[in-house]
Amino acid sequence: MSKAQNDVVITGIGIVTCQGVGKDAHLALLTADAAPPAIVETEKFKPYPVHPLPEIDWSQQIPKRGDQRQMENWQRIGVFTAGLALDDAGFKDDLDACGSMDMIVAAGGGERDTNVDTLIVNEGLKRNDRELLLNEKLTTELRPTLFLAQLSNLLAGNISIVHKVTGSSRTFMGEEAAGVSAVETAFHRIKSGESTHALVGGAFSAERLDMILLIESINAHAIGDWHPIWSRKPEDGGGMIMGSLSAFLVLESRAHAEGRGARIYATIDSIEGDRGQRDGGKFEKRLERMLGASKQGATDATVVFSGTSAIHDLAQREKAVLEAQLPAAAIRAYSGVSGHGLEGQFTLGLAFAALAVANEAKVPPFDAEHEKPMAIGARNAVVTTVGHARGEGVAVLSAEA
Repeated sequence: MSKAQNDVVITGIGIVTCQGVGKDAHLALLTADAAPPAIVETEKFKPYPVHPLPEIDWSQQIPKRGDQRQMENWQRIGVFTAGLALDDAGFKDDLDACGSMDMIVAAGGGERDTNVDTLIVNEGLKRNDRELLLNEKLTTELRPTLFLAQLSNLLAGNISIVHKVTGSSRTFMGEEAAGVSAVETAFHRIKSGESTHALVGGAFSAERLDMILLIESINAHAIGDWHPIWSRKPEDGGGMIMGSLSAFLVLESRAHAEGRGARIYATIDSIEGDRGQRDGGKFEKRLERMLGASKQGATDATVVFSGTSAIHDLAQREKAVLEAQLPAAAIRAYSGVSGHGLEGQFTLGLAFAALAVANEAKVPPFDAEHEKPMAIGARNAVVTTVGHARGEGVAVLSAEA
C-alpha cells in the first residue's frame, strides 16, 4: 500500500493488563513460543474468576500522592497507562505538543456504592412496589460526593491535570462500542486534516463487586476455573471473564510523525464501528461487510485479534465469520490472556496488533485446540470487537514497509 501524508499511524503504546505493565511485557507475550499461563484470581470473588491488575508503582506516571488518592482505581489505571503511551511516543515532556493534542477517551460510569446496591436488592426481595422502592433509596442513600467523583469525563480530566494534555477533549460512553467510537473519531479527525496527533484509549477495573453483579445479572459471567475463550462451555457459566486493564495509543498523521522523526509501529488502514440487531443473520452480514476492507490483503502473514467477549453464542458466530472471510489468517482471542475490558477492549486489541506487526511476531495460539499456529511473522492485522450486548468494530492495520 502506498504511503500518504495523511495516513494515520500509531507512534505510542501504553498498555497494562494482568500480564504486566508496559509494552515490553506484552511484546514478550506476543513473541513467545507458547501462550503464558493464565493469570486469574479465583478466590476473591468466588465462583467468579477475574484477571487482576498487576503490581504497579503509580508514582512512575502519577508523581503526586494527592493526585493518586483522589482517583478511583479505574481512573488511576487509565491515567497511568496514558502516561506510558505519551512516554513511548516521546511526547511526555513536550508541553507544546501535549498542549495541542486531541484526547479521546472511552469511559464507563465509574464505581458504584455496593452497600446501597445490596440494600436495594435485599429490600426488593420483600416488596412488590420496586419502582417506588428504587426512588426512595436513590434519594436517601446515595452520597452526592460519590457521584461527583465518578463522572466519566474525570478520566480525561485527570489525564489533562497530570500529563498536561490540554487540546480538545472528548469522552465516549457505551461499553465496548465507546472504545470503537473513540478510535474511529481520532482516525477520521487525523485523516481529514482536522488533527495532527491524538491520545486515545480506555481503562477498566474488573475487581469490583458491582461489575460482577452487572455481568452476572444477564447470565454472562463464567464461573469456576479458567478456560481458553473458544473452549468455554455453557455448563461453566456465560463465558465472560473480566480483566483489569487499560490501553492508550498515540495516533498521528504520517506527516506529523515523520516530521519529528518518530518511530512508527503500524498504519491504521481502515476502521469502522456499527451496531444493530443480531437476529436473523443480521450480525453475520454486518460483520462480513465490515471485514471487507481486510479481505483483499489477508494472507498467512495476517493475524486477527478477536476482542470477543466470550459469550458462547456470539463468540462462535464471530469465529465462523472470521474463518469464512479470512481463511488464511490466524485468529487470536486475546481476552483469554488479558480478560475482557469493556471500554478498553478495542484499544487493547489495537495495541496488541501494532506490537505484533511492528515486530513480525509469530503470535502463539491463545487456545491451542482452536487456533492454528502462524508459519510466518505478522505483517498485517485485523482487530475486532463484538460488544457483549451491542456494537461491533473492525480495524485493519499494516506494518511499515
